[in-house]
Amino acid sequence: MSTAGPPQGAKAPLGGSDAHAGSQRGGNTLAPRARVTRHPVHGVLLLDKPLGWSSNDALQKVKWLLRAEKAGHTGTLDPLATGVLPLCFGAATKFSQLQLDADKTYEAVARLGVTTSTGDAEGEVLQERQVEVSQEDLARAVAQFTGLIRQTPPMHSALKKDGKALYEYARAGIEVEREAREVTIYELNAVLAPADIAQPAIKMIVKCSKGTYIRTLGEDIGKALGCGAHLSALRRVGTGDFEVAQCVTLAALEAMTESERLSCLMPVESLLGDHTVVTLDGENAGRFLSGVRRRGNWPDEEQVAVFGDKPRALLGTAHVRAGELIPGRLLSPVEIEQILGVGETVRHTPSPD
Repeated sequence: MSTAGPPQGAKAPLGGSDAHAGSQRGGNTLAPRARVTRHPVHGVLLLDKPLGWSSNDALQKVKWLLRAEKAGHTGTLDPLATGVLPLCFGAATKFSQLQLDADKTYEAVARLGVTTSTGDAEGEVLQERQVEVSQEDLARAVAQFTGLIRQTPPMHSALKKDGKALYEYARAGIEVEREAREVTIYELNAVLAPADIAQPAIKMIVKCSKGTYIRTLGEDIGKALGCGAHLSALRRVGTGDFEVAQCVTLAALEAMTESERLSCLMPVESLLGDHTVVTLDGENAGRFLSGVRRRGNWPDEEQVAVFGDKPRALLGTAHVRAGELIPGRLLSPVEIEQILGVGETVRHTPSPD
């Protein structure tokens, strides 16, 4: 793998679907990088995050490869986890929260009979027990963790208490009280690993709501089985409408030309796939971009993606109340022009209503 750009990130424990671990166990000093000329880049790149990289270091590497001015990711994956990591560039960063709130799907492996201080393979072994578990035992245990459940966030997480991440308390040997939170497990399929595997384990596929800690789920299933468990592998295979099959690897990106890398970008509106579409003519598009409500024959709707018509271009998001289209997050005229690759196509001088 090329050493240009940000290096491999620091390791942290395996776990949930939200931003929580980051580079919480220290990090490598970033090597000096050659200065690059950055330019506006707008869109979404689906990265198959590699093992051992923090989400932020992977983001900075791709940002460097694209020479992009502005970038952000949509929910942290721990360094020991791999899989779908949507990276947002330019105007797409305005809608990244939608992916933070999206449902997630994971493939995970939990080793049975061993509990650790962090709930994953990075922690110190706390206890080892004999494992005598059948598939029927596992099915009964799994049934307890389907639907709406309550989880206590792990100490080794980036959830904050009194302005400080929980993992900072954990590193200082302090355990603080955490309030259990409700999450939803939509689907949970779990099977025992083949008998010829040296260490007893279960393989899980989990579809869950945001905020679910897969590490905690593995520990809780192990506890229900009476033998304990810790997470030994985690891969995110889906987030919202995005799937791992759509992703590009970091190694593949490094081997591409700059134009090939840019061709991997999905349009900004790919983040708005579940939004109702409203299209405005030129005059109304200009007013909408200025933050002025529009009136029309639209039913009430919470999530609306608003487009201009000639040329067709995403203007932003909105919601509809009583026939009024109420602006939400808007692109700027400059951003729209950059996306279209043209000049004064969307600059309108709105006239008063």
